[in-house]
Amino acid sequence: MESVSDVLIFKGSEPFTLGVELELQLIDRISLDLTPRSPDIFQALGGESKRIKAEIFQSMLEINTDICRNAHDVRSDLAKSITHLRKVCDPLGIELASAGTHPFADYADREPYPAKRYTELINRTQWIARRLIIFGLHVHIGMRNGEHAIQINNALLHALPVLLALSASSPFWNGEDTALASSRITFFEAIPTGGHPCRVKSWEDFLTLYTKLLKSGAIGSHKDLWWDARPSPGFGTLEIRICDSPATLEEIVAITAFLHALAIDLDEQISRGKTFTSPPDWVMRENKWRASRWGVDSELVISDDGDKEPMTSIVDKMLTQIEPTTLRLGYQNEMDLIQRLVRDGPSYKRQRAIAAKNGGSMLAVTDLLIREFETGFPQWLEIGQTTATDSPLQNSPGVSDQLT
Repeated sequence: MESVSDVLIFKGSEPFTLGVELELQLIDRISLDLTPRSPDIFQALGGESKRIKAEIFQSMLEINTDICRNAHDVRSDLAKSITHLRKVCDPLGIELASAGTHPFADYADREPYPAKRYTELINRTQWIARRLIIFGLHVHIGMRNGEHAIQINNALLHALPVLLALSASSPFWNGEDTALASSRITFFEAIPTGGHPCRVKSWEDFLTLYTKLLKSGAIGSHKDLWWDARPSPGFGTLEIRICDSPATLEEIVAITAFLHALAIDLDEQISRGKTFTSPPDWVMRENKWRASRWGVDSELVISDDGDKEPMTSIVDKMLTQIEPTTLRLGYQNEMDLIQRLVRDGPSYKRQRAIAAKNGGSMLAVTDLLIREFETGFPQWLEIGQTTATDSPLQNSPGVSDQLT
């Protein structure tokens, strides 16, 4: 078990450097089901590495970047790892895909990876952990120290539902339409130390809370804090964990760039004297739910009095606010893609559109995910029909999810 002294010192890192962790699906080329082949992949690779690692089940793995200065570096780094991994997977008959859930795989059929930490997790949480055949994008942002991490964390809490909606890619579970944009994020709510983060005002407050969790046996290390955002003392980062695995490399890069610019802009506002308070618990929970349910079509609560605003309007305002930063970082193309995701649909809409076009076929959805990850860019298609939405902003049925 980790001791409190292991996290008393936040190592710190160069501010606003980036690191990305992406959980990928391993798919059998013939059946298009998930396949427990990560041991075969690691055998072909000569073992796990810093860049390609095992995950809780054998039908998934994680790829990590090195420390990157910006989202452009993230693109280059991930592309190299994906290319390397694809060369190993191709002769094994394994396809790769990136989405919060596989469209039809049965979680009960999954084989855990034989590692002590995963065994302990499953033993403790049982059926809850057995359902964690879900896939996420984790973005690390370099922080000066622990206090800095808590400052930026609290300021970013308002943006977490937007990040979830933009990345939402898990509408299907066990072959059924969940009616959610992100079903993945709901699974973490069942874990005692999962879900939206406990709110703290300072690094000292975080350490006090951490000490209590460790002493009580609620966690064995900071890795057991399955929060949507958490400090990572060993890396010297703030880790944003709320996102589903986006379906394509360009979406991954665009969302990372959006988050990167937002964090830098918030830091600059703080340096000018602005203070940010985290949202009330009920607002955090409600907005997370709305983003997971309706995605980019949701209305978010913007005040403790219950005032609401469409997410489309909120994203427009955020893009305007961070425009000087995105221009400075050369993120214009990435922000154009963010706008298009809001307009034409993140992965959850594209998955539903292709299912509607193919009589509800989950094989067609899985094939789309494979093709999108291979090409690296969303495949907005003319589906030839409208698909229904029950967005709270659009009450009439049959509203078109036009994909162009």
